[in-house]
Amino acid sequence: MEISTALLILTAITAYLLWFTFISRSIKGPRVWPLFGSLPGLIENCDRLHDWISDNLSACGGTYQTCICAIPFLAKKQGLVTVTCDPRNVEHLLKTRFDNYPKGPTWQAVFHDLLGDGIFNSDGDTWLFQRKTAALEFTTRTLRQAMARWVNRAIKDRTHKLVRLGYQKMASPRLSTKPLKASLQRFILPEVMWKFKKWLRLGMEVSLSRSLVHIEKYLSSVIDKRKLELLSQPKDGNPHDDLLSRFMKKKQSYSDSFLQHVALNFILAGRDTSSVALSWFFWLTIQNPRVEEKILREIYTVLIETRGDDVAKWVDEPLSFEEVDRLIYLKAALSETLRLYPSVPEDSKHVVADDVLPDGTFVPAGSSVTYSIYAAGRMRSTWGEDCLEFRPERWLSQDGKKFIMHDSYKFVAFNAGPRICLGKDLAYLQMKSVAAAVLLHHRLVVAPELKVEQKMSLTLFMKHGLKVNVYHRDLKGIIASIKKKREEEINGNEFLDVNKE
Repeated sequence: MEISTALLILTAITAYLLWFTFISRSIKGPRVWPLFGSLPGLIENCDRLHDWISDNLSACGGTYQTCICAIPFLAKKQGLVTVTCDPRNVEHLLKTRFDNYPKGPTWQAVFHDLLGDGIFNSDGDTWLFQRKTAALEFTTRTLRQAMARWVNRAIKDRTHKLVRLGYQKMASPRLSTKPLKASLQRFILPEVMWKFKKWLRLGMEVSLSRSLVHIEKYLSSVIDKRKLELLSQPKDGNPHDDLLSRFMKKKQSYSDSFLQHVALNFILAGRDTSSVALSWFFWLTIQNPRVEEKILREIYTVLIETRGDDVAKWVDEPLSFEEVDRLIYLKAALSETLRLYPSVPEDSKHVVADDVLPDGTFVPAGSSVTYSIYAAGRMRSTWGEDCLEFRPERWLSQDGKKFIMHDSYKFVAFNAGPRICLGKDLAYLQMKSVAAAVLLHHRLVVAPELKVEQKMSLTLFMKHGLKVNVYHRDLKGIIASIKKKREEEINGNEFLDVNKE
């Protein structure tokens, strides 16, 4: 009996090793281990996850497949992950075969505790309804005007006060970073593992539970307050026309839980993403004085034309959206920031039916596909040999006067296809307004003790925020410099005209 049991075990091990040898040779990418697949590599590189994925994609020509769970019958379904940043594949996922690649059950299970059935975490009719409702808000004329008021108020009451204290931290409230980091950890680990940790209340599952209690309490108070405001609102008064109010005014009766998740999804979409992008923008401009100088000259040139050369008029009020619209080079610098440091670095889809990606990769039903937005902006095959350089000029026409938006499947920072970001244009205006206001008033220098690292989260936060030393910017001296340069240009043009005659 003992011999037969030993033989049975030996046969099973031999069969598994033969199967594992075959499966590991049929996929390319990071090393795959027996049983645990590529999970050891993920854990080892968890502090540099996005760079690790990017390195693997570069080595594999833009697409690789790996096995998270190296167990027969699971490896080619739930255990198989296809990772890509090839623009052709990205377009296939986000547009051409959109219906075949929903968020899917794995993503929804991972983020359900935090995002519920909100727009980031839903598919089908639930997603479409929220999308259409939100689209109505983003197409109203009043939104741009309201956004201008909100941004100007934030610049006056918050941004300038923070910077004057000598400490600039553009990352979003700590309230949102813990649950996002815990949710990302869930996404990395096999479902059975994170559910086991949740059941036993281990590790980051504890902080996630605590954070969710605080988030629910805060959002509940917001919703209760808005309900009272809507009930007591006079007929001839100014109606609330924001996203939350739109959902609350619908004929359908939505639970407070659903409204909380709707609100949280849009807060994360519009608040964290912009603040994170600005953190990386200021850091990159500080590292690249040439870029900062060009941004400043553009701001000064616009203000001289709109407000004259009285410096007091420059700083009385933040730039209007009409003035901000003219800041082409600043928009290019922000786009270049998002190319290198996208606010949402990775996204994942579930494969409904067997399919073949444009590059020839077969993806079986039940598996998942991750497209790396972070890696997509760092591929030499897409952006050239200088792909890792911060060069805003790649977003401008040859004469430097027009902004050129790259293909949305190469530059996926705002998503693409039917799920492309509704607030993209307003996000640019918001970020340009804050960036222009800060750079106009202050010169920033990164604090010597700051170690700039990425925080492993669903959103690409700076691990320690952005700490800077702040110095007053001398605007009078700069005006004199601009005037002198203009006079030289005028004299140069006159000289050319005389020679032509």
